[in-house]
Amino acid sequence: QQPPILTLRTIIFLGSARTIIPPWGGDSRLGDRVLHYVQHHLASRTAPLGSDYLIKHDVHVIDPIKAFGPSGPLSHSGGELSAPTFFADPSSLPPATRALQDLIRSADCYLIISPEYNHTVPPALSGLMGSFGGSNYKCRPSGIVTYSPGPFAGMRAAMAIQIMCHELGCLPVSKLCGFPTVAELLETDGT
Repeated sequence: QQPPILTLRTIIFLGSARTIIPPWGGDSRLGDRVLHYVQHHLASRTAPLGSDYLIKHDVHVIDPIKAFGPSGPLSHSGGELSAPTFFADPSSLPPATRALQDLIRSADCYLIISPEYNHTVPPALSGLMGSFGGSNYKCRPSGIVTYSPGPFAGMRAAMAIQIMCHELGCLPVSKLCGFPTVAELLETDGT
């Protein structure tokens, strides 16, 4: 007899808000390739949890382009965190912001997909995750997937993202996943 399925609500935070194509060409945001790869992998994944359960994922993506964009749930605060949610009266938050906060708070685990900008955490990622206080993330595991157009796979950012996750309370697992030269490894659809 097959064990019952336990569905994990998995939140994916995208670390890049880049919308322009670099002067040398390519994608405006390489992370979309990695996101598609990860989404496909999680959708097809069933893993045992001991002998009691099989694990599946209910995946939700939080994209800083949409979150900070016009009419996005964080459009009122700005990426520079001029109005972080944890300084606001909860009843004064826009409904979309409260819904995003509830989604983050209800997650079973987090996955961060990020490039490195200037060898560290991209501002879009720190602004997005930092908009919500650590109590929203506490005691949940997180995983880190980094990427780069070059050979280092964003590993310098991964080290800084680990620290950020520790401080937010979503403790990162020790294993890291890095994709170097993404455009050579993955097609635009993540295959």
